[in-house]
Amino acid sequence: MIENLDQNQIIFLISIMALTAIPVGFVAGLFGIGGGLITVPFLFYIFGILGFDQDYLMHLAVGTSFAIIIPTSLVSIITHHKFKAVDFEIVKSYGLFVITGVILGTIFAANLKTKSLILFFSIIILFLGFYLLFLKEKQSKVSIKIKLSYKILFGFIVGFISAPMGIGGAIMNVPILKFFGYSINRAIGSAAAIGFLIAIFGAFGFLISGNILKTNIPLSVGFLNVPAFLIFIPITTFMARIGARTVHAIDKNKISKYFGIFLLIVATKFLYEYFNF
Repeated sequence: MIENLDQNQIIFLISIMALTAIPVGFVAGLFGIGGGLITVPFLFYIFGILGFDQDYLMHLAVGTSFAIIIPTSLVSIITHHKFKAVDFEIVKSYGLFVITGVILGTIFAANLKTKSLILFFSIIILFLGFYLLFLKEKQSKVSIKIKLSYKILFGFIVGFISAPMGIGGAIMNVPILKFFGYSINRAIGSAAAIGFLIAIFGAFGFLISGNILKTNIPLSVGFLNVPAFLIFIPITTFMARIGARTVHAIDKNKISKYFGIFLLIVATKFLYEYFNF
């Protein structure tokens, strides 16, 4: 357990968290994602070293990731909004169904067997990566109108998948919004705002479920680890601001390609995890 670690080991783990927070925050601002795809594996590894209950390592990593996403995505939203890149109408109408998916996904996560979900997630992300990689940015303005049925379907799927994985959902929402005619900048800004909603309900859900299960994990409230949250937040919020500003200085076509490449890397990593699970 944590009390058996010496001072050097504790400093090492804190340093790992701080270094991880730098790319998490920057990528969160750059692509509108919450950073959970980077945060969750590192937290899982660190909590394992600390000797926390093996049955709840993933739950703790995911719950803490959601808590970290809340202020990080908020900074990202504020910065993107300055560039008029957040569509709050779609956030309200589409976000409602995303929240429904998150709530049910959080309940599902309490007894989750992850291997099939990892494969499904990998295939979807692989497809979305290729879609963005070969997509050409439309030069003219597009009339954006997403049918209610699509909002319900995609919103629920995104929320449900995001919950057990501790992510803000932008890795799926950006390609979805692009498909319906959003520019890449506006898709990223709006996805960041939707990710904020996912993070709030995800964090709250894991906090409650951890308390219901009476997990009693050291330095944690439910499935939220307090020290990890406090170490990540100052760094991720600072880097998210830099990432969000950077994206508006890059050519739109290049952003789509960069995001597509990022998705392919993530899909490859998760396929590797699937075959080694």
